[in-house]
This record gives sequence, structure tokens and C-alpha cells, in this order.
Amino acid sequence: MSGKKERNKERREKRLQEISLLRTMPYSDHQRWWSQETVAVVTGANRGIGFEIARQLAGHGLTVILTSRNISVGIEATKALQEGGFSYDVHQLDILDGESISAFVEWIKQKYGGIDILVNNAGVNYNLGFDNSVEFARQVVDTNYYGTKNMIKAMIPVMKPSAAGARIVNVSSRLGRLNGRRNRIQDATLREKLTNLETLSEELIDRTVSSFLQQVEDETWQSGGWPQTFTDYSVSKLAVNAYTRLVAKELCDRPQGEKIYINCYCPGWVKTAMTGWAGNISPEVAADTGVWLSLLSDQAITGKFFAERREINF
Repeated sequence: MSGKKERNKERREKRLQEISLLRTMPYSDHQRWWSQETVAVVTGANRGIGFEIARQLAGHGLTVILTSRNISVGIEATKALQEGGFSYDVHQLDILDGESISAFVEWIKQKYGGIDILVNNAGVNYNLGFDNSVEFARQVVDTNYYGTKNMIKAMIPVMKPSAAGARIVNVSSRLGRLNGRRNRIQDATLREKLTNLETLSEELIDRTVSSFLQQVEDETWQSGGWPQTFTDYSVSKLAVNAYTRLVAKELCDRPQGEKIYINCYCPGWVKTAMTGWAGNISPEVAADTGVWLSLLSDQAITGKFFAERREINF
């Protein structure tokens, strides 16, 4: 291992140790803006990072609603969590099915009146190791980007007004960074348009992912200047990151008491089914930044991207 890689590894291990320590520190009374009446929804929460985010949020005293595409799997996950004595509920939800989302929203309104926190965790990735197949590119983009967007649009109207503000946390990835040194879109003009909030639009994001999917269909994507690592996943998360910034801009003028703060974060390479259990971070540590963003007191942070509780550039 080179000296630089060794130093980076040491810094990262030190930061993970710091996070492990921070997780042991309880929130003080003045930091706790939430109670058991605070409702958090976690999508794709039947396993992995989503399961752990739900567990940790409930451990802090919130009411947590787990959603799962397969309701029987979701019920089993909830049973496992309820053994800890915390407050959970469960509901079927397919983020690609408009009727499923509508039914979920109606159930939320009838049973809880609304929600305070939305964690968009549901996502897919079909590549492992050094694979870079785009065989399932449409499903990856539809789930990771359009599914996340569907949930944000559906849930904003049922987010409760409060002095602390409602929160949306999107589980994303560094692989979707626009301006990283590696694995970025090669088209500098497109990068600039997606980076600049004055030119960023939902239409531009949709057009970008549609262009990628068309090139996949035409079998020309490899020469299209797209990220070269887990290309379909990277493009989908690039879109999530851009949409996070766009929604933050659209929500920024809401009056005090009706604020909604939206951020995204990279959990890292996690030991879950999505990575074939090949990751180097535990789900407990991977969930931490998502939980931290959900619970930030004096929250004035929005439209940002985080990893290991630190802001990083998009």
C-alpha cells in the first residue's frame, strides 16, 4: 500500500472511531426537539441500512414506520425490532407504484395525521466487485432516482409543521458526485449546468438520466462520458444528489414553522446484501449519519451532502 493510501486509511479509521464514540453520547434535553409523537418513515427498512436507521431512530424515542415492498418481510423485521421495547409500525410500500404510494399516504394521514421525518433508503444495485453491467440500468434508475423523487413529492404535503422543521434524508453515494476527481461525468458543460443552482432543473436531471438510458438501449453508453464505476448506480445517485439540491432550493422560502430541510449522505461501502457482504463498514456505523441528519437540533442545514457527519462537495 502506498504512503498516501495508508494515510487515508488511517484518517478514515480514526474518523470511524470518533463516530463510534459520538454514537455513545446521549442527546441533551435542549437538543431533543422530538418525542414519541414524532413520526419518522424509513423506506426499504426491512434489512440493511434502512433497518438500522429505523432501530436507531426508535432508540432515540421516536415512533418509526418501517416500509417494505413485501409486507410479510416488513412485519418480520418489525417483530425483531419490537423486542427492544421501542415504538414501531409497518406498512407495505412500493416506491415505483403510484397506487401503493397513494395508499400509504392515506394511511399516514388517517393514523398519524402526518410525518416529521422521511428517510429515503430504498434502493438497488446489481453490480458487485469489478462488475459494471448495465443490464438492469432502467430498474436501478427508476428505483433509486424516480422512486426517491416519487416519495419526496408524495410526502411533502403530509409533513407536519413544527418549530424544529421537518426533515428529509436521502441515502445516496459518493459515486454520484458531480465534481469528484474520479468517476464523474466527462461533459464539463453538463456538469456545470447540474452544479449551478441557476441552471439546475428537474427537467435537466430527467433529461440527463434519460440520455443515459437511451445510450444503454443503443449500446453506446461506454463512449458517452458517463462514470465508469457502477455506471447505472452512479448515474442514479448523481440524479438523487442533484434533486436534493433542487428541492432544497424550492423549499427554502417556506415560513418559519413550516420549514422542511432536505439533505443526502453517503453511508460508505457497507456490509449488506447490496454489496454481497463485501463492504468494510457495519450497518450500525453506516446508519449513523442518516440518523444524525434526521435529529439535528437548530437545523438550518439543507441541500447538502454528507459522509461520516462531515459535509463534502457534490
